[in-house]
Amino acid sequence: MTVTTLPVARNAEERLANIQELRQRVHRMQGTATSHPLPTLPVLDGLVRLRTGASYAVDRPGLAMALMAGPSGAGSWSAVVGVSDFGLEAAAGFGVDLDRTVLVPEPGDAWLEVAAALVDVLQVVVVRPPARVTQHQAARLSSRLRQRDALLISVGDWPQAESRLWIEESTWTGIGRGHGRVTGHRARVAALLHTGQRRDAEIWLPADDLRLKTADGQLVDREPGRLSSVG
Repeated sequence: MTVTTLPVARNAEERLANIQELRQRVHRMQGTATSHPLPTLPVLDGLVRLRTGASYAVDRPGLAMALMAGPSGAGSWSAVVGVSDFGLEAAAGFGVDLDRTVLVPEPGDAWLEVAAALVDVLQVVVVRPPARVTQHQAARLSSRLRQRDALLISVGDWPQAESRLWIEESTWTGIGRGHGRVTGHRARVAALLHTGQRRDAEIWLPADDLRLKTADGQLVDREPGRLSSVG
């Protein structure tokens, strides 16, 4: 019999956090359907709020990194399936903890089975489907997300996604007259919610100082990520 232990709490706030963590562990072991909010980067405020049991669709890996950075930075384990061009250095700069990230760059035809297996043990799974996802495939994985208290981020369309995010316009800084080093990426990001509501925001992904911020200069309360190895 495996006994789950938690650190001794020093105050009421820590005791409450320990109780919530224990409940989440029990839910995951029992497969109880549940949903709760996950940390979302402040720079994405007004666009999307992450929650378990849901799926999200983005049009490129950079937005997937921004979405997964909130939960990852807070301690959640993540997996990236079928995204062979997933940039580790860029992900670390967004705030993704690479020590808690599993990479499966070439899952082949078994991509759905691989993603489903990872949902069973990890909280955030990023996947790039190699072909159009059917309603049946999406429903199969959605049920698993609810039971395992996890969320899915699809690089590409995903049926019945909670939100869809894409970059409408981009401006790169640091490039001179046909030469130079790219130092910043300003993007107009659009989000379409499952309710049909649309939201837009101007975001630096990242700015010249390698930090994520809104166009008005609001910083993400985080130092640039550290590149580390993934075993």
